[in-house]
Amino acid sequence: MIVPANQTTDMGVILLGFPQDPTTNVTTFLLFFLAYLATCIGNCLIICIILLTPSLRIPMYYFICNLSFLDLCYSSSVVPKLLADVFSTQRTISHKACIAQLYITMLLGGAEGLLLAMMAYDRYVAICYPLYYGRLMSSKMCYLMSVCVWIGSFLLSVVPSLAMRVTYCFNKEINHFMCEILEMIKLVCEDIYVKEVTLHAISSICLIIPCAFIIGSYVCIIATVLKIPSLGRWKTFSTCTSHIIVVFFCYGTAMIMYFGPASNYSANSLSLLPFFM
Repeated sequence: MIVPANQTTDMGVILLGFPQDPTTNVTTFLLFFLAYLATCIGNCLIICIILLTPSLRIPMYYFICNLSFLDLCYSSSVVPKLLADVFSTQRTISHKACIAQLYITMLLGGAEGLLLAMMAYDRYVAICYPLYYGRLMSSKMCYLMSVCVWIGSFLLSVVPSLAMRVTYCFNKEINHFMCEILEMIKLVCEDIYVKEVTLHAISSICLIIPCAFIIGSYVCIIATVLKIPSLGRWKTFSTCTSHIIVVFFCYGTAMIMYFGPASNYSANSLSLLPFFM
């Protein structure tokens, strides 16, 4: 039995998530609850400190504030449902709610990737063209870059629409704790080759182009830093270290998840990767 995508009856999607083990449920709940609480408190503190401190109202901290907001929203779109399912025997989510979660996570993930590229450009201008920094990174330009990030992520997040125009099998079980596009594709009862190719094409646009832009920016930054006397090199490059770490985790985990056929994707071994994005 199959359920057409446009059928009004919502059979729901079962999130298998973590194994039902009464001996570890409390530990699992506390682990993710404390991590989520720390994420919320940390990001809220960062946002408040930046907004309330006039000396921090510069482009670099403006983008950090945006990044904290994205991280807060991404965590809030996934973790509350995960926590509710830890002790639940009915880990079901409606199809519409599943698509909504899928769309939100793709939107926020795409925005984070583009924002990291904008932050790399900010560091590039600050180090390579310090005399023109005030003009090239004005408040108006920062706002415009933020708008471009959201518009770009909105356009690239049309991937979830693929999950809305297919026919699903009756047994809709996802071996994951969230509605993830690669797991959703496994539920399709039709040939998904074209959709899989489309998914990888859009993933390439979302990942490779911004990543290449970031790498190019840092090549120029390193070339400039090497021209600085040795005493000032580390101080100059140290302003980029935190950004490099975030880029490594964000793009590294995303590439592991999305590059390669969806059929080879193992939720058991890789389902925790979204927490590093």
